[in-house]
Amino acid sequence: MVFLTPKLMQRTALFVTFGGFFTSLMTMFIPFWKTMNSDLNEMENWFSGLFHMCLYTEEVGIQCKAYESVLGLPWDLQISRVIMSVSMGTGGLAMVTAFLGLDGVQVFAGQPDFKRGLLIFSGVLAWVSGLTTLAPISIVAYTTVVEFWDSGFPDVMPRWEIGEAMFSGWFGGLALVIGGTLFFIAVCMGDFDQRSQSANDGALVKHRTQHYLKTEVL
Repeated sequence: MVFLTPKLMQRTALFVTFGGFFTSLMTMFIPFWKTMNSDLNEMENWFSGLFHMCLYTEEVGIQCKAYESVLGLPWDLQISRVIMSVSMGTGGLAMVTAFLGLDGVQVFAGQPDFKRGLLIFSGVLAWVSGLTTLAPISIVAYTTVVEFWDSGFPDVMPRWEIGEAMFSGWFGGLALVIGGTLFFIAVCMGDFDQRSQSANDGALVKHRTQHYLKTEVL
């Protein structure tokens, strides 16, 4: 555990947060939130995302088209667009503030308390970003499962299924939450080292004072 220093923990937290942010950003734009394959035509595969609808055929390949109307989207996709936008904003801000709060970065070098506050703020933002990534993914997954098992639809009618983007979104949101937690751990480690250093300095000063007093008595 000697090599696990607050400085290393801060950089680990920033790396994990960046990985979660990048994965969530890719999840937001890839059109693989839902997938559908018709039993009547197995050569066609439909894919749906927050911004595009795609069709894959063996003859043509994949063709994507943006949605013409936001209001025409299902309610779960409309909500997911808003929440994912919040997630990307908070995630980006978390990385910027975390970079400024890192030990070794010369910005605010003479203000350790302010840097500590930046790291705490980054952890909170990373948590918010992670939760606002997990929420829309879970909402879309829930509505997809409910509609898939809805007995009111005929069996021959094709139904949407969970796409690959769901799993990458869950992974990205979890990574953001872990990254935010690591920022808090880094702050706690820094506080512990500072208290230990203060205690050691106090003990050293006390020892020197006692030694000086003994010398004066002699």
